[in-house]
Amino acid sequence: MSHTTVAGPPRVPVAPATTPSRAGRFWGDTGLVLVRELRPLVRDPFSMLFGLVQPLFFLALFGPLLVSSLGGTDALGGDVWLWFVPSILVMSTLFGTTGTGSNLQMELVSGSHERLLVTPMSRSAMLVGRALKEVVPVVVQALVVVLVMLPFGLRPDPLGVVLTLGQLAVLGVGIGGFSYALALAVRKQEWMFWVVQQTVIFPLMLLSGMLLPLDGGPAWMRTVSYADPLRYVVDAARELFAGDLASPAVLWGWVAALLTAAAGLAVGVRTMERARA
Repeated sequence: MSHTTVAGPPRVPVAPATTPSRAGRFWGDTGLVLVRELRPLVRDPFSMLFGLVQPLFFLALFGPLLVSSLGGTDALGGDVWLWFVPSILVMSTLFGTTGTGSNLQMELVSGSHERLLVTPMSRSAMLVGRALKEVVPVVVQALVVVLVMLPFGLRPDPLGVVLTLGQLAVLGVGIGGFSYALALAVRKQEWMFWVVQQTVIFPLMLLSGMLLPLDGGPAWMRTVSYADPLRYVVDAARELFAGDLASPAVLWGWVAALLTAAAGLAVGVRTMERARA
């Protein structure tokens, strides 16, 4: 008795499943967190535009005082708006990014952050994704301020504006990292977060010389100001707006912004990795 063998369909070789590298998983998780953090901004852009109230008030009320008192002197480099508008952009970045940790505190209170911690997502990616989100409001708010001031006589160097936005974005990532680290450190004590934030923010702002020149200040204030990274960013932004792209102040501004970003991310990532669900 003969048997007939029926040939089946040819086997298709199956490639073994590849496991993404550690770096690939980190950047994938970072992208997920970044998209998650940007969704509220897309759904409610008014919250981002609301942050423009303070800088616009400073320009409308404090700017004319500078024009009337120092506009005719060499203290501000000749053009008041090229001196003051970059300062306001740095101030807006400072105020906007130092307060972002309060959003994380709300997640700590609601329990959503703890639920996120039990997922296999990288904890360091959770922090980096949040910090990178700060680039969007910083750039958008800065662009709006520049556009608003154009009819009032502001004439910045276009390339200088672009480089300033990049510098502010880097600075915002670092400050945001510090803000998230502070939120995790004080956990659900919201009052402590704001006490530390307000205690730190105003000395940094005043010692940077963003509102008034430091040349006429006491010697101790001028000396202490050199330890303030915002001073270098403010000086760089003023030079960039004026079109002096090759000024040494621009290089020092990038150094200060990059060091702030590196330190903020390092502190924030370490604090996030120590967090417990």
